[in-house]
Amino acid sequence: MKALPRSGKSFGGFGSAHRIGGEGKKGDFSIFRTKSSLVRQNSKLPLRKESGIDNVQYNDNVSGGQLDESLLNKSVPAGRYFAALRGPELDEVKDSEDILLPKDEKWPFLLRFPIGCFGICLGLSSQAILWRALSTSQATKLLHITPLINLLIWLLALSVLVAVFITYALKCVFYFEAVKREYFHPVRVNFFFAPWVVCMFLAIGVPSQIAPDTMHPSVWCAFMGPIIFLDLKVYGQWLSGGKRRLCKVANPSSHLSVVGNFVGAILAAKVGWHEAGKFLWAIGFAHYLVVFVTLYQRLPTSEALPKELHPVYSMFIATPAAASIAWGAVYGEFDGLARTCFFIALFLYCSLIVRINFFRGFRFSVAWWSYTFPMTTASIATIKYAEQVPCVITKALALTLSFMSSTMVSILFVSTLLHAFVWKTLFPNDLAIAIAVTKRRQVLKEKKPFKKAYDIRRWTKQSPLSLVSNMGLKHNAADKSTNVG
Repeated sequence: MKALPRSGKSFGGFGSAHRIGGEGKKGDFSIFRTKSSLVRQNSKLPLRKESGIDNVQYNDNVSGGQLDESLLNKSVPAGRYFAALRGPELDEVKDSEDILLPKDEKWPFLLRFPIGCFGICLGLSSQAILWRALSTSQATKLLHITPLINLLIWLLALSVLVAVFITYALKCVFYFEAVKREYFHPVRVNFFFAPWVVCMFLAIGVPSQIAPDTMHPSVWCAFMGPIIFLDLKVYGQWLSGGKRRLCKVANPSSHLSVVGNFVGAILAAKVGWHEAGKFLWAIGFAHYLVVFVTLYQRLPTSEALPKELHPVYSMFIATPAAASIAWGAVYGEFDGLARTCFFIALFLYCSLIVRINFFRGFRFSVAWWSYTFPMTTASIATIKYAEQVPCVITKALALTLSFMSSTMVSILFVSTLLHAFVWKTLFPNDLAIAIAVTKRRQVLKEKKPFKKAYDIRRWTKQSPLSLVSNMGLKHNAADKSTNVG
């Protein structure tokens, strides 16, 4: 029997240089290409013949084709991702796991382009809102900040969003099976909210030189429609999704699926739909409480959260900060409830700062942009608070947090450019989408042994008395045949 290679090599010989029955052949990435179910089934036939999977003996109800089908199953259980992956964004495969694509070969660019790249757009677009607030707020008017900074950052954020959106749209067109894998990923599913949150950020932070302060409600409808659809889908899974209940899949990035409601409430207030904003605020706050409590207590029924999932811990700050801003925008004043949410965000901000060691020792990746969006949101909330409580301490706090968030964005932006265009290490192989549905040894348990091995095993399990009696019967039968002869 031929053994499957481990430690990230191609599972079952799917196009790897380490494939079974083949040497030196390049990887075949067609298993993740967009195709109809009939074409996908036909494409598996040559793969099984080349890989030698059909040469393995299985029992009557488990065939080689069914094994191949299970490896390419589009619906990977949520717990499987936690069991097979590690890293800041659950994007690194454990050494004991198998993957469906070759690890030692560079994959096509679209397969290496993750949904997490929209985190870059979140950081830049939120900075546009921050600098608009700095240039127009009464708390920072002494600085005389020019609105030109807001304009430049807004244009930069828009251009980056267009580039990322087009690239990921191409991935949806050519590698839709890989996009499905990302949607079932317990961390990355939350980033499907990001494109629409970014669009609302750009609408909120649009410079006065480009558009007036009042907007048409159709802008809100266009950007909020996809978020409401995702809310119904994801929140429904949290409530009654079996293996995808919130207590099993909760992680810090789950805040991203909640914060979109608060951003939508802010935009609703901007277009004049205050009742719609109140509705979204209520939905967001209800689910924020559930996510916050779930992450705090970590129920025994939940999947173990990897220790390395620290960069996205800053997401804890974003939701209460956005809730405070949204309440002030919808109800027209930064009152007690808005300040309560702000104080929660400020406390969580401080609790993460004193644990700065949690965020050290990680290689640079797109996941680092998770720092920027929550820091910027907290800075904007602090500016709103300084407007209501004007004093030296609040103004100094607003400027300090704004400086920290802008510095972080600048550092990450330069690092991203260096890794993308100079060192070309920004997009490694996205191993998270290529994990097998089940571990190799779990598949082997379903395999029926060869007949000879089965006979030997059955013979060894017999008791000595039964063996002697069987041998005696065979000996007597031989004697009778001899006498008859």
